[in-house]
Amino acid sequence: MCTKIRQTVKIGSVTLDNGVILAPMAGVTDMPTRRLVKRMGAGLVVSEMIASQAMIRQNRQTMQMAAHTPEEFPMSVQLAGCEPEVMAEAARLNQDLGAAIIDINMGCPVKKVALKGEAGSALMRNENLAARIMTAVVKAVDIPVTLKMRTGWDQTSRNAPSLARVAEECGIQMVTVHGRTRSQMYTGASDWSFIGEVKRAVSIPVIGNGDVESIDDAQRMLEMSGADGVMIGRGTYGRPWLPGQVAHFLATGERRPDPTLAEQFDILLEHYEAMLLHYGAVTGVRIARKHMAWYSKGLPGSAEFRAEINRLADASAVRDAVVAFYAPLVQRNAA
Repeated sequence: MCTKIRQTVKIGSVTLDNGVILAPMAGVTDMPTRRLVKRMGAGLVVSEMIASQAMIRQNRQTMQMAAHTPEEFPMSVQLAGCEPEVMAEAARLNQDLGAAIIDINMGCPVKKVALKGEAGSALMRNENLAARIMTAVVKAVDIPVTLKMRTGWDQTSRNAPSLARVAEECGIQMVTVHGRTRSQMYTGASDWSFIGEVKRAVSIPVIGNGDVESIDDAQRMLEMSGADGVMIGRGTYGRPWLPGQVAHFLATGERRPDPTLAEQFDILLEHYEAMLLHYGAVTGVRIARKHMAWYSKGLPGSAEFRAEINRLADASAVRDAVVAFYAPLVQRNAA
């Protein structure tokens, strides 16, 4: 049986075509990737996590992370930080740059953010400061503000339901919950049923996140949590079409097949050219390598292909290697 979610999800003044969202992922959800995933059917795409202090300094790399195109609209910019005034100013800057939604990060578990920076998931241990940040950001902008968090800091302090209530009182328009604690990092299983406790605690939309790598995962997560939508992260590695497949299935009950190998080849080449254009040849090649590894995973000879592209630095040589790897496989697949 297909669990259908509502065809549109309303986040304040912004209405999404569907409730399937691309998760913010550092070093992954750049403009080329977001634009591709959005075109292939995601209801919303979210930027990489952006440090608010760097945004205010208008650091060149940070401004590049915040850059977006009309094809992504509505696009959400995720901000991290622990100072209400700084977060508010960074939100204003992104609103001026055309962001449709501001997302506040209270879920990042990495030491640099959560321990040294006292931001990300560390804010779940200080609901007072979290409330001050959310209030400051909501007051600073005219666009909707959302929140992404985990279930809690550890198993003894899973306070996501109470923090969600605080968020709603502060004017937050949507909450996304990753079904792990900070102490779990990315180990163990995402607790989809606990996301349901957050859903029952508030009246704003709640999105479930964590361990969604297929249509069936998305359906089970929605059934167990009662969430209004699903956010997909690592499941999109090398599969930018997955959010669109999930959205189509949840709307119609029909399973859209993966693109053919020939189509995947075209998508990879398009993605590669977009990265070269966005970053320049040197950085573009470096960043594209991980995407190529994800796209080619499981194909015959993929280990040798990855080793080759990791040795190559010239953009044209990498392109030639991609063609040389895929063309025979496509031809064989079509025979």
